[in-house]
Amino acid sequence: MIMRRSLTLLLVGSMATPIVAAVPQASAPTVRPASTTAAEDARLLTFLDAAFDQQIALSPQSMTSLGLKTDYDKLDDYTDAAAERHRALEEKQLADLRKNFTLARLSPGARLSYRLFESQVETDRRQFAFRNYDIPVSTNGSPAGDIPVFLINQHRIDSVADAEAYIARLRDSRRVMTEVAARMRDQAAHGIVPPKMVFAPARADAHKVITGAPFDNGPDSSLLADVKKKVGALKVPDATKQRLIAEASAALTGPFRAGFDTLFAALDEIEPKAKGNDGAWSLPNGDAYYAARLNYYTTTALTADQIHQIGLDRVKAITAEMEAVKQRIGFKGTLGEFFTALRTDPKFKYPNTDAGRQQYLADARASIAEIMAAAPRFFSRLPKAPLEVRAVETWRQDTAAVAFYDQPAPDGSRPGIFYVNLADMNQVQKPQVEGIAHHEGAPGHHFQIARAQELTGVPKFRRFGYYGAYTEGWGLYSERLAKEMGAYKDPYSEFGMLSLQIWRACRLVLDTGIHAKHWSREQAIAYFTEHAPLSQRDVVKEVDRYINNPGQATSYMVGQLKITQLRHKAEAALGPRFDIRAFHEVVIGSGALPLDVLEEQVDGYIAANKAG
Repeated sequence: MIMRRSLTLLLVGSMATPIVAAVPQASAPTVRPASTTAAEDARLLTFLDAAFDQQIALSPQSMTSLGLKTDYDKLDDYTDAAAERHRALEEKQLADLRKNFTLARLSPGARLSYRLFESQVETDRRQFAFRNYDIPVSTNGSPAGDIPVFLINQHRIDSVADAEAYIARLRDSRRVMTEVAARMRDQAAHGIVPPKMVFAPARADAHKVITGAPFDNGPDSSLLADVKKKVGALKVPDATKQRLIAEASAALTGPFRAGFDTLFAALDEIEPKAKGNDGAWSLPNGDAYYAARLNYYTTTALTADQIHQIGLDRVKAITAEMEAVKQRIGFKGTLGEFFTALRTDPKFKYPNTDAGRQQYLADARASIAEIMAAAPRFFSRLPKAPLEVRAVETWRQDTAAVAFYDQPAPDGSRPGIFYVNLADMNQVQKPQVEGIAHHEGAPGHHFQIARAQELTGVPKFRRFGYYGAYTEGWGLYSERLAKEMGAYKDPYSEFGMLSLQIWRACRLVLDTGIHAKHWSREQAIAYFTEHAPLSQRDVVKEVDRYINNPGQATSYMVGQLKITQLRHKAEAALGPRFDIRAFHEVVIGSGALPLDVLEEQVDGYIAANKAG
């Protein structure tokens, strides 16, 4: 899973949703002199990068995520007016693109950039009607946790001015909470209310942020500890350090805490209006909203019924694979009984202690190191950015996903981070450690996302772009690829990988079941528990995630199936000419793409190598 709040809304289109939809085909270009084409390509690259910079300038948090210190003392504007400004800017940029450039004068690579930018704006335009359906406080996170994570992980303090900007952002959080509270009240007035199960964990995680000094007499809160650590490393007089820490403490107990009280008041007011834990169908115009979300996340025209059936078929196929591995293991009971053993047998658990958590992290790092050693045989280029494995901070464990990846800063100031939620080690299964590490880390998200950021001669919006089915599909494809690279040496870890695969197959069934077929939360939990060996805690967290984020969970398996199909197509067409390193370069060497455009790229690779 990718956590992209650090780049906020502007990098992935309006209202926290990725750019999707089919990219229109370009007509055959007129042949132009190479010098003319190169000049036009360069002019287009300059235009698109300037357009990206103009969009990012609307988001102080996005600029920080990219390593910039412009508007370093501000947080983003969370109002609908801000979303309107972004849309107006996109429309103006699209009009300027069409006015100033002609596809026929560009090279194939530049035409692709033109088409992708055009498609991005057109898709954002269609999705804008549903912008108010995105609930800002859910079991998938909220500003109460996102802002501390952002400040701790992304706001560098290299000077006194940087520290003062950090403190200003602590103060500015009150405005953010006020804007979010107003937005939630407006949504509720229009019948868009968070599910019932959102409120308790959202409050619990928010309260953890404001627990400890300076809020009470306990140990330093995470934010105060971060301030002390970063300010303490400055080469300035102790009196200056003490002043900055005192100002940060005052900001935390003053406007920062007041902002949390504002958010709590809104949650208290809205919670009685929560009707249940139902899917998108229960919202105003919910069926149209869900259809748009599926198109958005899968970059296909697949319907809910089609996706549901694909899920059922994949659950059946992966169940057969799991049965075969179970037989190799020698387990005599049923598959369901083996699931129970994985959930309960101590030999499949880590100790529920700090030592157990450290052992998990060490095992995940070892799995990644093994793949990194094998990677040159499967990839022609590796990302330069380092990859770290970290446990999710304790104060956001209730709303954080099971595992996720945070992209590195382009300037090298922040590594790629694979986070794992280790709240309760009794719920963690040893056989799944390798597969999760390969999805979130190497050769999964880190190889694709960090590599995309390092591309040269490609517009910024493509280097930092996101298409759900492509990005999550690559992560899921990587789980199986890791076996070819030498992972899963024992059948238990291979079974663990298959348990992750069936997890994503279940998502197709559950997401469409919840949002299109009126499945209840309890029905979804029961199906998941029967068909996948996840712990009960993870099953519940996952189902709640699907309820809160319609459509997103379908992107993984849809994307993996397409990438796998394209690999089989290339292998069949090229025979001995097929090169796994070249194929992977085609898939990840141009940045994220809609699935139909990815197929175009692979078809071009096949044609070029056949001709060669």
